[in-house]
Amino acid sequence: MAWRQNRWLKRWVVTILIWAVPVALVAVHEIREEMAYNVVDRDRALTTWVLNDAQRAAGAEARCRGTPDEARAAGCPSDVLAGNAPRQQAAIDEYIVRRNTLASYLWHAFVGYWVVPAAFLFALGLVVAGVRRALRRPPVPKRPVAH
Repeated sequence: MAWRQNRWLKRWVVTILIWAVPVALVAVHEIREEMAYNVVDRDRALTTWVLNDAQRAAGAEARCRGTPDEARAAGCPSDVLAGNAPRQQAAIDEYIVRRNTLASYLWHAFVGYWVVPAAFLFALGLVVAGVRRALRRPPVPKRPVAH
């Protein structure tokens, strides 16, 4: 009956592995949804160009389209590129901050929804196993005191 000794441990492992499935599904859904939004927001900021009237009159609007690299290759004037560079760099920095924040939130969610319940169930299993073991042992016979 050696296989019965760690039955609760095997059940704990199975329970925790099964519980990992919905936690992983929610995490993947959140990553996809949030990162899709972040990528669209970043790309919108990188492909939107702010031009003044003189730059529009010079025809920069036709050459300054797409990402900064695409605009540079299409012949966008350097003053337009330099004028939009801080705003575009801020969009890239914001994207990085959002990505790191999402990773931090997901780590906390993983700990809160998977690690903490796993530790709690493990500790509860240890307590129950200890109580059951203590209750099933026969009482120790008293030895008579020898004189």
